Amino acid sequence: MTKTVALALGGGGARSLAQIAVLEALDELGIKPVALAGASFGAVIAAAYAAGMTGKDIRRAVIAMAHDPGGTWSKLLAARASNLAAWLSAPLGNPLLLDAEKLCAQFLPPDIPDDFASLAIPLIVVATDLHARAEAALSSGPLKPALAASIAIPGLVRPVAIGERLLVDGAVTNPLPFDLLRGLADVVIAVDSSVGPLAPGSVPDPWEALGATIHVIAHGIITRKLADGGPDLLLRPNAGTFRLFEFFRASAILRSAEPIKAEAKERIAALLGV
Repeated sequence: MTKTVALALGGGGARSLAQIAVLEALDELGIKPVALAGASFGAVIAAAYAAGMTGKDIRRAVIAMAHDPGGTWSKLLAARASNLAAWLSAPLGNPLLLDAEKLCAQFLPPDIPDDFASLAIPLIVVATDLHARAEAALSSGPLKPALAASIAIPGLVRPVAIGERLLVDGAVTNPLPFDLLRGLADVVIAVDSSVGPLAPGSVPDPWEALGATIHVIAHGIITRKLADGGPDLLLRPNAGTFRLFEFFRASAILRSAEPIKAEAKERIAALLGV
């Protein structure tokens, strides 16, 4: 009997793009996960895969974005939470604050459906409930607000309201949600691309410092979770030299992740006996 596989993708900002290489490895092995979970930008990649896009499809989409900086900046400006007039009336606010749902409307591939029920593979999207001070695992209902919540980096992206809950970035509470997949498949695989220290002696800009702080917290959570019992296979692409918001360097990130594809194929094949 063929073993079933579940896949968890973690946060890491632009470094999350390295996880696409693992999706390509699964495609080349002819393995389709029976369940997916994702946090932060890993949730967006997982949603695209759950919708039926292949690893190569997702690769092409992110490279197209990276190679169109003018169009990408225009979309980012369109995704601001408030206009200049609103900022002038409240000058202590953040004029660059983004609206997560507008971000999703501007950038999500058209293949991603509006509802979890329309996905080809069941998906769990992780966000953080601010009022409950706890993880929020979303797996039914409207999909795009869930993805918006999962990428709502505090201070950079406005929180997302879903029902009575106010949600922010899933990496704050469960940056690598392999634990949510236990019991859903014979083998659980997790891909962690969050690790990436700043260059020694460098002084990060405010956004980089914010992102790095979140990932210091995330690294501690992942380390503790692994000590309590990790996935059947943990893969870590080599993307640590890239900064959290270097999405325009998608091609370079994917090139650096190429070795993980061969490693993933070898280790997954051995694990599944294929």
